[in-house]
Amino acid sequence: MTDIADSRVTTVIITLDGGDTLTRTVRWHQTPVILIDNGSADGAAETAARENPHVELIRLASNVGAPARNLGVRLARTPYVAFADDDSWWAPGALDRAVAILDEHPDIAVVAARVLVGDDGRTDPLCAEMAESPLPERPDVPGRAIVGFTCFSVVVRRDAFLDAGGFDDVIFFNGEEERLALDLLAAGWDLVYAPDVVARHDPPQDRDRADRWRLGLRNQVLTATMRRSWPMVARNVWQAAREPQGRRALLTVVPRLPAALRGRRPVPPRVERRMAAVGK
Repeated sequence: MTDIADSRVTTVIITLDGGDTLTRTVRWHQTPVILIDNGSADGAAETAARENPHVELIRLASNVGAPARNLGVRLARTPYVAFADDDSWWAPGALDRAVAILDEHPDIAVVAARVLVGDDGRTDPLCAEMAESPLPERPDVPGRAIVGFTCFSVVVRRDAFLDAGGFDDVIFFNGEEERLALDLLAAGWDLVYAPDVVARHDPPQDRDRADRWRLGLRNQVLTATMRRSWPMVARNVWQAAREPQGRRALLTVVPRLPAALRGRRPVPPRVERRMAAVGK
């Protein structure tokens, strides 16, 4: 690991029964790792910590979802935190580049990486969307201003993350980044996509895409309820209600709706304008 990244970045990983994937990827991380185990039963997290002295293991009694990352960030003692899942890792030199960007630009809270997927290293389609963002390009950063990100492939400014409240248990998991991104933008922070910062991702092929799609749709509606204008909430609900799977997702919104309403803090108009500029 490099002296710069080692002293400036902690990698926080959350896992749930990560199995061989976790024990394989964790040794490729180049900075100290805080590994948050979300109540696993397979023993992989213990093996990963035992075999890799740069890994600090924190075991939780049950699965608390994305908010487990908040604990890792609070425990970190570095100004920046890189996130990863048990099937992702950072390319050599990537965190040094992210540190340089964050050190040079104190108004940036999040650096999103270019993600290379699988053994063949194909670029994740979401990265193409970020690279083509209609938001103005920052001449001082080799990348684009963005309004969202994928959690496992970002480096965050620790204090900005904590001030924004981290991830919340209303969303729990899948799409948890959106509310955090909105709160960071509302607080005046910038988020950037930096294609020369590279993360690798080797996702499993047996994921239930339909279930994940419904969960993501549920969380879009909940996030809109917490942070967007009422017309945007209505648009999200209408789009979901237009098809049967979307209506099934809306039913799962109902139990979490009271908590979402209690946490409602709409973003200012300037953030809504920025979201509209990218069609969100």
